Amino acid sequence: MGDKCECKCDGNNKNCEDMKTLLSKYISDKSNLIQILNEVQEKYGYIPEFAQSEISEYLDMSRAEIYGVITFYSRFTLKPRGKYNISICLGTACFVKGAEKVLEAAKETLGIDVGQTTKDGKFSIEAIRCIGACGLAPVFTINEEVFARATPELINKVIKEYQEKND
Repeated sequence: MGDKCECKCDGNNKNCEDMKTLLSKYISDKSNLIQILNEVQEKYGYIPEFAQSEISEYLDMSRAEIYGVITFYSRFTLKPRGKYNISICLGTACFVKGAEKVLEAAKETLGIDVGQTTKDGKFSIEAIRCIGACGLAPVFTINEEVFARATPELINKVIKEYQEKND
């Protein structure tokens, strides 16, 4: 479909080939931006700078336009997330029922702040606004697994279990 990918990438031939392959699935039209970003996010776990440059050139869009879309949607991230991404809901129901204490416990246990990843790349923390499980508040997720009626003790227990995994 696509025909104008002439990767300059980041000097990594594998990344360059990956981006050529990815972009070639799409016609060079701005309406494909979200789909392309989704695929890049799935592949790398975030949207790397070299990918933004390639997308910019391929779709004939400015990097600023692409950056605006990436930062508008919470699904996209500009930094690599940990293998286990902990998302703590701070929506109204969760907040009222103590989500802030759960967040503080996770930050203290892992020694990182919201938006950061542990040095070993195993964990990252993000604060989200609502995951739609208000009746189970407060709630946090690790990747796709949901933990309801969260407490600081529960999140610490779950983090410990994930730390002990040998995968």
